[in-house]
Amino acid sequence: MTSSPSLLIAGCGDVGCRLASRMRDAGWRVHGLRRNADALPAGVRPVAADLTAAECPRAWPEGPLDYLVYSAAASRHDEAGYRATYVDGLHNLLDWLAARGQRPRRLLFVSSSGVYGQDTGEWVDEDSPAEAAGFSARIMREAERLALGSGHPASVVRLAGIYGPDREWLLRQIREGWRVRREPPLYANRIHAEDAAGLLACLLEAAARGERLADCYLGVDDEPAPLHEVVDWLRALLGVRHWSAQEEIRRTGSKRCRNARARALGWMPRYPSYREGYAALLDAGERS
Repeated sequence: MTSSPSLLIAGCGDVGCRLASRMRDAGWRVHGLRRNADALPAGVRPVAADLTAAECPRAWPEGPLDYLVYSAAASRHDEAGYRATYVDGLHNLLDWLAARGQRPRRLLFVSSSGVYGQDTGEWVDEDSPAEAAGFSARIMREAERLALGSGHPASVVRLAGIYGPDREWLLRQIREGWRVRREPPLYANRIHAEDAAGLLACLLEAAARGERLADCYLGVDDEPAPLHEVVDWLRALLGVRHWSAQEEIRRTGSKRCRNARARALGWMPRYPSYREGYAALLDAGERS
């Protein structure tokens, strides 16, 4: 009788907990690593730990670990905070694996589409140059290289802007009358938190079936859209009629990300565009 696969999710926050619940329900043995292990879903084996601390956690899983997802989120959004979370934290995790002789069959490193520096509405995919100049993109690319060169089979998953319950920044800005530039349009890319977890689950399940995975996948919905179109649609849905006095621009980048590689693997977003995703959020009570 074949035992169920074991999975460790390091940095088990919002997306990680959604993934943990999916894989638990699929019969996998799931370990969730986070500082506050009490916040893990029921049935997920807790590993209370700080990835930025060099000492291996006492609750580290014994025995083989078949799959590993590194999905940490920086608590400090400066250069030191990014390096501690994405590079040093991954170094620590790889050291803990080596110390126990554990060799996962696949490591998934959750990265960001922010590594792309394109800013004139270009279409980008996994093979496009990823050369954004900011410290966050530079450090994320360094962490990607660390994962891919770790000696474990690895894939990088570059997620676009994640939205969902408890991620209300855009809705709050629109209620305040937020303005964005219309010409030239600022293209934005996004993915619902549930679809981000679904993509990671799809990759894990494909790996468990023995399918060959690529080094990199883009996690984004089907419809990159000019930010002003998203704002106009949400203003109408929310009934917002006033505008703020000052134009505000959230981002300087402007690109359109393709998800064809992920879709070719069999993944399909539940929320293919911002319209389905935000409508579901508001129907679930976000109008209040």
